[in-house]
Amino acid sequence: MSTAESKSTMEVAAIEDTSLLAFYRDMNLQERRTFWACASGWTLDGMDFMIYPLVIGTIITLWKVDAGTAGLAGTVTLLASAVGGWLGGYLADRIGRVKTLQFTIIWFSVFSLICAVVQNFDQLLIARGLLGLGFGGEWAAGAVLIGEAIRPQYRGRAVGSVQSGWAIGWGLAVLAQAILFSVLPAESAWRWMFVIGALPALLVFYLRRYVTEPEISAATLAKQQASGSGPAALWEIFEGPILKTTLLASLVGTGMQGGYYAITFWVPRFLTTERHLSVVGSTGYLATLIIGSFIGYLVGAWLADRIGRRNLFLIFSLGAIAIVLLYTQLPLSNEVLWVLGFPLGFFASGYFSGMGAFLTELYPTRLRGSGQGFCYNFGRGVGALFPYLVGALSTTTTLTNAIAIFAVAAYGVFFLAAYALPETRGRVLHADG
Repeated sequence: MSTAESKSTMEVAAIEDTSLLAFYRDMNLQERRTFWACASGWTLDGMDFMIYPLVIGTIITLWKVDAGTAGLAGTVTLLASAVGGWLGGYLADRIGRVKTLQFTIIWFSVFSLICAVVQNFDQLLIARGLLGLGFGGEWAAGAVLIGEAIRPQYRGRAVGSVQSGWAIGWGLAVLAQAILFSVLPAESAWRWMFVIGALPALLVFYLRRYVTEPEISAATLAKQQASGSGPAALWEIFEGPILKTTLLASLVGTGMQGGYYAITFWVPRFLTTERHLSVVGSTGYLATLIIGSFIGYLVGAWLADRIGRRNLFLIFSLGAIAIVLLYTQLPLSNEVLWVLGFPLGFFASGYFSGMGAFLTELYPTRLRGSGQGFCYNFGRGVGALFPYLVGALSTTTTLTNAIAIFAVAAYGVFFLAAYALPETRGRVLHADG
């Protein structure tokens, strides 16, 4: 990083209006188009990813696979998304954020459809892995796009509000499950779930055609072309003073996502096996969890600008540890468990609202896509092991114990890594070449 860049990234904008929706009131038409396009993308991501955990019980029954093997498909999806996210971020630095978004949306919508027609578990495993490449790349490009398009004093709230689209997508997946499994036999209902997972991609792709490249990104690309220097190398995020940032931010990504996936991937299965609820009967429990998640995203978005990204991470990681232990380790009635779904969703999701803005502010513009894409998706890749490991451990202990062990360990890593990184709230971004 140059001296000029070091100074510029420490420039901090004053946050005058701290209300949650202040950013939206001040947006121009192009900023609002960018906001809604990215929010739609997060919604699609959430729906596509959560479809498989919702149908995993049906897959286990139909194809006679054990829980560990079934969890492997979730792990493969996330591992592939880690690679796709790093490459997608790098591509966003080379050709622009918007073009990368268009490519990744087409990619994973096609493979969502392929998931609907596979004939055995091995084919599903491959299709989910290939879908993951686009899934990760879409997040990387979209996170940089919204982070650069929004003014620094509103960045936390805007990016966090976009992140809440994940909970909406999760809710849409649960709604689709409740309807399809009520009117269709399980043998075909799960396939239609994947078909629905691909349909919104067409609308999102159409919307994103009308979103322009952020000025800061366009200016950086123009400088690179004018100087003939070209984009930064893929490995430059591991050099010099940037290396420490990359390592710590990757650990933050690992802890936050490892804990999240350990919980959300297996909760549907926990409700139907250890709590003996039907697929349809578990819908209300998942709805409480999702509502808590959605509120958590919005509160987290507000807190990211109010108290800072770092404090948000520290508070929510401790809250997540506490509620996971309550949810999994106490002999609670189903009624109490239903109520606890709200704080579980709240603390296990709200911290994501600060992550996009945090990573955007940690890196200079020419490295932003690569750095942000790598750190978040490295965490996603390591976190990808958790669905498999929880499933494997559940063969020797209860599923609740397995969830608790991996979730608490992950949130501990999250807390320590976040504590070691600086606060970035309000940093002003600049073009660089």
